[in-house]
Amino acid sequence: MFKKILIANRGDIALRVLRACKELGIPTVIVHSTADANSMPVRLADESVCIGGAPASESYLNIPAILTAAAITGCDALHPGVGFLAENADFAEMVKAHGLTFIGPEPHHIRSMGDKVEAKITAAKGGLPLVPGSPGAVHTLEEAQTLSKDIGFPLLVKAASGGGGRGMKVANTADDLAEAFSSARSEAKAAFGDDTVYLERYLDNPRHIEIQVIADAHGNTAHLGERECSVQRRHQKLFEEAPSPVLTEAQRADIGAVAAKATAEMGYLGVGTMEFLYQDGEFYFIEMNTRIQVEHPITEEITGIDLVQEQIKVAAGEKLSFSQEDVTFTGHAIECRINAEHPETFMPMPGKVATFHPSGGTGIRIESPLYAGYSIPPHYDSLIAKLIVYGRDRDHCLARLRQALDEFIIGPMPTTLDLHKKLVNADAIKDGSYTIKWLEEEFLAKAEEQ
Repeated sequence: MFKKILIANRGDIALRVLRACKELGIPTVIVHSTADANSMPVRLADESVCIGGAPASESYLNIPAILTAAAITGCDALHPGVGFLAENADFAEMVKAHGLTFIGPEPHHIRSMGDKVEAKITAAKGGLPLVPGSPGAVHTLEEAQTLSKDIGFPLLVKAASGGGGRGMKVANTADDLAEAFSSARSEAKAAFGDDTVYLERYLDNPRHIEIQVIADAHGNTAHLGERECSVQRRHQKLFEEAPSPVLTEAQRADIGAVAAKATAEMGYLGVGTMEFLYQDGEFYFIEMNTRIQVEHPITEEITGIDLVQEQIKVAAGEKLSFSQEDVTFTGHAIECRINAEHPETFMPMPGKVATFHPSGGTGIRIESPLYAGYSIPPHYDSLIAKLIVYGRDRDHCLARLRQALDEFIIGPMPTTLDLHKKLVNADAIKDGSYTIKWLEEEFLAKAEEQ
C-alpha cells in the first residue's frame, strides 16, 4: 500500500478522498490555492502545501507546482479527484514519469476515452451499443451532408473534445445543417482549442443513465449497477438516483454485463463510468468518464462498496475485494447537488457562510467542505455540498429526502436547496417519469411563467 498520497483537488472530493485515506491508514498531503488556505480539507490533512494563487491556472492546474509538492513531501501516489487535471492524460504521464502512481487509469485510456470520436471507435470494438452517427471526425460540410442522408434527422453536431454541452448543435432538417456545423465548430474551437466535430442522430427525449465499472490489474472487472442522471440543466447534473426508476433487473444485468465486458477488453484499470442515453427501451453509449464521479456516493449506498478505497487499492496493485457475484443492490439512494447559486437565476452566489446546519438522522449523508465562518471563493465550481439519502425503497428515500432538505440550512447566501425542495414534490420526480429535457423545458419553464 502507498506510504503517502497527495490529493490534487479541493472541496468535497478532496475531503472524500482524504477520509478514505485515513480509514486505510495512509497519510495525506493536500495542495491548495491561496483562496483555499482555510478550507476543511487543508485543516484535516496531515500536511498541506500552497501551490499558487486563487485562479485555477496558478494552482490546481499548475502541474510543476503540484509535482514539486509531491516530491518535497515524499508522496508515492497522487489522487487527482474530479475535474481540474483528473482526466488530463499528459498530467497522468508526468506523474508516472516522476516516479509516482497516478490513482486512475492508464494515460492512453484517459486519452482515447477523452476524445469522443476515439471513444466511439473503442466502444464499438467493445460491443457497446452506439447512437447512429459518423464513423469518425467530420471535417467538411460536404462530408456532413453526405453522411446525414444515412444517419437521418434530427442530427446532432458534437465537439470531439470537451463537454458540458459546449460545441453541440442540433440540425432538425437538411437546411439547418450548414449553420449547425459552422456554429458547433466555432464554439468548439473557442472552448477547447479544437474544432473537430462528429455527427450523431439526435434522440428527442432520452434519459441519461450511467454504469459504474471498476477493474484491477489482475484481470478482474465488475459493474456496480446504474445511476439515473436525467435531471439536468445545461447538461449539468443536479439530482441523481440509484437504481434508475425505469430499468428492470434484467435490463440492469444486461447493460451492466456489456459495460463490464467492454471495460475488460480495453484492459482498463481503476474506476470508470460508461454513460448512455436511454430511449424506447434501447441504450446508446455516449462517453466514458475515466475518474471517480461526483455522484458515486449513491452507488456506494446501495452496494455497500467504498469506491474510493477500492480505487486506491487497485492502483496499489491489489485485487478487487469482491467479484461480480458478490455485488448486490439493496434499497434506494438519491443525491442532491447543492450549489452556491440563486435557485431561480442560477447566478453564482459566493460569500461567507454564517450558518451551516447539515441534516441528520438515519440514512442521511452529507459531503461538504463548509463550516460556519468559511468563505466560499468565487474562483471555482459552485458545488458546495452533496446531500445523499438512503431508504429501503424509492418512496421511503424520497420521504427521507424531503425531511433532510427541510433540515438543511446554509446561509445567508442563496443556494439551490430551495430548488431541490420544489423538485422532490414535482409529479415527474415522484413517479420517475422525467427525462433529460424535463427540468428545463417543463419544470423551470413553468416556474418562469408563474
